[in-house]
Amino acid sequence: MNTYVERVLQELKEKNGHEKEFIQAVEEVLTSTSIVFDLHPLYEQKAILERLVEPERSIQFKVPWMDDHGRYHVNRGYRVQFNSALGPYKGGLRFHPSVNLGILKFLGFEQIFKNALTTLPIGGGKGGSDFDPKGKSDEEIMRFCQSFMTELYRHIGPDTDVPAGDMGVGAREVGFLYGYYKRLQGMTQPGVFTGKGVGYGGSLVRKEATGYGLVYFVQEMLKANGFGNYKPRVVISGSGNVAIYAAEKALQSGWKVIAMSDSKGYIIDEHLDLNWIKQIKEVERRSLSYYPNYAGHGEYHEGSLYDAHINYDIALPCATQNEIDGIRARNMYACGCRLVAEGANMPSNQEAIDVYMTNGILYGPGKAANAGGVATSALEMAQNSMRLMWSSEEVDARLHDIMIQIHEQCVQACLKYGIDPRNYLVGANIAGLERVIDAMMAQGDY
Repeated sequence: MNTYVERVLQELKEKNGHEKEFIQAVEEVLTSTSIVFDLHPLYEQKAILERLVEPERSIQFKVPWMDDHGRYHVNRGYRVQFNSALGPYKGGLRFHPSVNLGILKFLGFEQIFKNALTTLPIGGGKGGSDFDPKGKSDEEIMRFCQSFMTELYRHIGPDTDVPAGDMGVGAREVGFLYGYYKRLQGMTQPGVFTGKGVGYGGSLVRKEATGYGLVYFVQEMLKANGFGNYKPRVVISGSGNVAIYAAEKALQSGWKVIAMSDSKGYIIDEHLDLNWIKQIKEVERRSLSYYPNYAGHGEYHEGSLYDAHINYDIALPCATQNEIDGIRARNMYACGCRLVAEGANMPSNQEAIDVYMTNGILYGPGKAANAGGVATSALEMAQNSMRLMWSSEEVDARLHDIMIQIHEQCVQACLKYGIDPRNYLVGANIAGLERVIDAMMAQGDY
């Protein structure tokens, strides 16, 4: 490994060793791109890595709110504005009990390179709260969102920082957040949030974009590796927007989706009915354990989908970080899995990635494979700026083109440095990193 990379990683661990997800994300990027720093000693002179791994701004604030019984609660709110070399900070808000500063630094760091791969003018950031929206009424969520926005509004704007949704933050939450932003600012700025409802500045295909883009990226992986007409058996962990619309696009593509999961367990069904999954998850917000009764077929099991012993060709992890470790990756290989593409952010830990690489499993890392969501958010920003709304077909065509370009960038980055073009992890990291560093170098010291 390059000595400069080694030194920066060591210093980072000494300062931030308690932020394990953040360290994991930085280590993955820097170790896989070490060759770049071998060939560019000027980067060390300019302290590029020291500047890159430190957020430009980290904001933490309290969020007091009242429940329906008149009781007060206090949560923590955050916004990590990581890097603006390519444009305004762009990244989602996550409402989940696991949220802390380290998690958001990991997500924000990943977002820098994901956004860079889209080639659109957006920097990287992330935010959220340890608030849990599950089991809360609409009125409680509205009061929380309004309290959260009372502080956040000072730090965002269409040319400064443009949040969107993430885990726990859907169209309902974005609506409450944006509505209160308008009230506090006394003006309408549709470009300050993405993931809005279509009726008030949102983009068509935004809800579907991450899942659709994931499948478009996998299609390019299959074509590039001689499987262009392949009709695989697919399992998808998760049952939120990313998983549901990845399943929808996979089924439209003639693939066979045989399993999906939620936080408690998973369903296996050779004749999976996505309409019932949408009913359970999008309308009723219930557990997938109801699926066999609703659909009249299929099995529900508690635990992780990746512990199951079933036969499949492709896995699309779309749930949360670090759900796949080395043991689960080996089980996936034993089940016949030969391609993994990430709809979630960092769902595979380093042990799992090592298993993929050792066993020749094609691996599409999240920063490349799930970039369709943020790409379509940037398309929403463009539509807001022009006061236009593009058709579903136009947005989907642009999304498809962007995912093809991201795949090509990964391949070309590998070829540039003499690396196997099937190594999408290294290709994505180098392509994204070089674009950000070029911008940082061109803009001088900041």
